[in-house]
Amino acid sequence: MHQQSDNAALAGRTILAVFAHPDDESLACGGTLARLADAGVHVALLCASRGERGSVSDPELVANDDLGSVRGRELQAAADVLGVREVILLDHADGDLRWIDAPQFDREIVQAIERLRPDGVITFAEDGLYWHLDHIGIHERTWDAVESLGDNAPPLYFVTIPKGVMREVVGAAMTRGALPSDSRFWGIEPDAFGAAAPPAAFVVDVRDWVPRKLAALRCHRTQMGTNNPFAWIDDGDARKVLGLEYFRRAPIPSRWHSGLELLGEPVAL
Repeated sequence: MHQQSDNAALAGRTILAVFAHPDDESLACGGTLARLADAGVHVALLCASRGERGSVSDPELVANDDLGSVRGRELQAAADVLGVREVILLDHADGDLRWIDAPQFDREIVQAIERLRPDGVITFAEDGLYWHLDHIGIHERTWDAVESLGDNAPPLYFVTIPKGVMREVVGAAMTRGALPSDSRFWGIEPDAFGAAAPPAAFVVDVRDWVPRKLAALRCHRTQMGTNNPFAWIDDGDARKVLGLEYFRRAPIPSRWHSGLELLGEPVAL
C-alpha cells in the first residue's frame, strides 16, 4: 500500500502502545509509532514504570534529581520526537512488574482502552524482546486486560526483534569508529535479543522513520552511554538493519477494525 493511501485509511484512528519502562517504546517499535503518527493516527503510550532501577550512563544527568523523574522527562522527549500524542506514565515498581500490583495494573490498562477506544494495542511478545521479566509481565498483563473485554476487545499486536538484528546493529556501529567489539545494549548481549522469539506474521516498513527512532532512543540519555551501539550507528546503516519492525496478532477475537495491519506486509515463510 502506498503511503498516501495508508494515511487516508489510518487518519483519525487510535493506537495504544503498552510497555514497561521509558525507552521500551523507541526500541521495540519506535519506527512504527512514528509512521502511524505521521499517518494521522492518535498514538497513545502507556508506560508501567518510571524505570527507577535502570542504569545511569552519566551521574551528572541525575545529580539533582532521582532517576525515575529524569527518565520520565526523557520519555516525554522521546514521545515528542515520535509524534506520540499522549503519554500515560504509571508508577509501578521497576523490576517487579510481573508480580506486583497485577490487578491494579490490569484495571489501568482496561481503563485506558475504554477511554481511548483504540483500533489496536501494541505490547511485547512472549519473549519480552530478550526475556526481561518486566517485559514478560507487561505481555501477560496486557493480554489479560484486552481479553477481559470480550466482544469489546481491540486487536492486540505483539512486537519482537528477530535474532541477529541487534548483532547487525553492533556491526554497523563498529564501522563508525572506536566502538569496543564487546559492546552491549544496556549490559545485554546482542544475541539475547530474539533468541527463540516466536515468529512474526507481518512486518512494517519503517526505513523512512528510522532516523526518528534513533533520535528517540538517544533522548533516553541516562540509558544510552558512549559504548551503546545506538550512540554510534548512522542513519544510513540504521535504515538497512532497523528498517523493518516485526509483529503478529494475538489470537483474541475482535469485532473492531484493525489499524496496524494496514501498514504491514506478510512475512515470507
